[in-house]
Amino acid sequence: MKRLLLPLGAVAALTLGWSQLRPNLTDDKPNDNTNWAEYLGGPDRNHYSALTQISPDNVTNLKVAWTYAAPDSGQIQTNPIIVDGILYGVTPTVQAFALDAATGKEIWKFGDPLKVWHSTSRGVAYWQSGDDRRILYTVGPMLYALDAKTGKPIPSFGDNGHADLHEGLGEAAKDKFIISNTPGTIFEDLIVMPVRVAEEVGGAPGHIRAFNVRTGKLAWTFYTIPRPGQLGYDTWPKDAYRNPDIGAANNWSGMAVDRRRGIIYVPTGSPSYDFYGGNRLGKNLFANCLLALDARTGKRLWHFQAVHHDLWDRDFPSPPNLVTVTQNGPDGRPRKIDAVAQVTKSGFVYLFDRVTGKPLFPIKEVPVPQSDIPGEVTAPTQPVPQKPAPFARQTMTEADINPYSGDKDSLLAVFRSVGTRFYEPISKRGSLMFPGTDGGAEWGGSAADPEGILYVNANDVPWIFKMIDTPKNDELAHLSPGQRVYTQNCIGCHGPERKGNARSGYPSLVDIGQRRDRPYVMQIVSNGKGMMPGFTALSAEEKQALIAFLFGEEKQEVGRSAPVATAKQPYLPYKVTGYNKFQDSKGYPAIAPPWGTLNAINLNTGEYVWKIPLGEDKALKAKGIHNTGTENYGGPVVTASGLLFIAATKDEKFRAFDKKTGKLLWETDLPAAGFATPATYQVNGKQYVVIACGGAKLGAKKGNQYVAFALP
Repeated sequence: MKRLLLPLGAVAALTLGWSQLRPNLTDDKPNDNTNWAEYLGGPDRNHYSALTQISPDNVTNLKVAWTYAAPDSGQIQTNPIIVDGILYGVTPTVQAFALDAATGKEIWKFGDPLKVWHSTSRGVAYWQSGDDRRILYTVGPMLYALDAKTGKPIPSFGDNGHADLHEGLGEAAKDKFIISNTPGTIFEDLIVMPVRVAEEVGGAPGHIRAFNVRTGKLAWTFYTIPRPGQLGYDTWPKDAYRNPDIGAANNWSGMAVDRRRGIIYVPTGSPSYDFYGGNRLGKNLFANCLLALDARTGKRLWHFQAVHHDLWDRDFPSPPNLVTVTQNGPDGRPRKIDAVAQVTKSGFVYLFDRVTGKPLFPIKEVPVPQSDIPGEVTAPTQPVPQKPAPFARQTMTEADINPYSGDKDSLLAVFRSVGTRFYEPISKRGSLMFPGTDGGAEWGGSAADPEGILYVNANDVPWIFKMIDTPKNDELAHLSPGQRVYTQNCIGCHGPERKGNARSGYPSLVDIGQRRDRPYVMQIVSNGKGMMPGFTALSAEEKQALIAFLFGEEKQEVGRSAPVATAKQPYLPYKVTGYNKFQDSKGYPAIAPPWGTLNAINLNTGEYVWKIPLGEDKALKAKGIHNTGTENYGGPVVTASGLLFIAATKDEKFRAFDKKTGKLLWETDLPAAGFATPATYQVNGKQYVVIACGGAKLGAKKGNQYVAFALP
């Protein structure tokens, strides 16, 4: 397992500065007891606040202090930031805004309401130099720099206020889908940008890039699909970096930065295509890696790969946490170690020395099952941490079938028909993935306090994936142009009959013309919506043909083969049938509860402090079935007073727990589910905690409000 480019000794001391290698060095404070000035609370991404006004003794007295209603509704995954009494957030259609953080009164809003982006945004970044204060955030593929006082674009940044996130990805990627859902990470005059790219074959590469905050110009690039002469080049097929069908290995979930050391920690995702890698045989560095890079130059300092040759979409789902832990040194005496912790979709926590990359708990390479798909070569082993124990279940037996389901026999039959081993490669008969592609841990991330306790909420829901042969050109020739485009690009999620799978988040497209107009659907096809990518590689003719097919307006002459789409389509011999949760006929998970948990893990020892179900299924609760937990999206916030705040659940609750025991202290109803991470801050001596309530996931109703709570 290669980690260090150079041994950390005299050479590294010259690079980083000897004083920067001292053991008990801490990062910038997450906040100054007033602000929540950065995504997830600070550069360490620890979701931690030193505020103490709201405490376990008075949290039951919390009341709504103000609400802000966005002009649109739908998913709001934003963790707002608060700087000097101003709250900055994003609406469901990606309009940035500024509010008075004490009243919720709007100060400004940026974005063209007539050019709607149906995307998700987890927030904005803030940069300041003297009186120059900037908000940096994205709309589609564009990174904007706004004047924090007025919300107006700064003309000197990029092209009259915005820079294109395609910059630095190469000519072949210029027209490919790329957006950013997560705020960039600020270091000095740089912003390092996370990006989402298409995960199908032919997606853009996900190289890590830093842009100058003042000018918008590209500052440095780290190639996650290495080039000749670079470390990792031999872990891919020859010239993989030039293959337009190989992409991703991107950071989409965000990063953490140790500003004093000048190190940025970047978790990367899987290469594309997610589920078949016959065209990218090898370990595929630097996909599925935690990278430690020199924040000024992008130079690699060390790395760890958590999944070799990923075939399961096992992206790192959230930024790492920069923590300080206490462990015994070689002399047996306790010592403080600055560390980096990374949670995973699989339910693992990896913990490393922040400077050297040395694991602080043992990691073993464990043999895993091998693929039976022709052309595929599965990695023989995968790295498994020996501590802490997984925070999500990773295996399922017949005894684990949901006892509350009326479909136990059919669920059992399905379970017996598919492969169920840990790291089961996806096969034609079907394979259980547990936890599913939504975790385990998800994009909400984990909280950590100065005592070294990590707080992570998790999903415990199985999914089933099945591989099929990709139709060949001669098999597609008899289809109409629109049906061919649909078969090549859409069938994996929406199915051959266009019925989708609403419970898994993929809507039916049957009779779409009765619900939506053509311009709306064309906009979704071109730009994407939520987590659906836009199909920017399709020609205008192909898009028109697809729309005609979906609206039932496509005609074909009897007895003649339809003309085929002319644009070259990337091709792999196999693809999955779609993203399908393993559920019963009522939408309940096939496995016994809990389906969502909240966990407190002592990173000093690797042992659990407590573990509880998170959320309640309302219908089952009415029947007297409690502690089911629910799937959850959005992370927790921890305070110095001893509280843990979290929404995240489908049941539309906002809760406060005792962080030491996991005891529920307070809960309240929200206007819509809060699938976001809250923020806490102080204005004029009063502490607030605010949560975005957008709903629109897991079947929850849509919302459009930010709700702030405070003591009377």
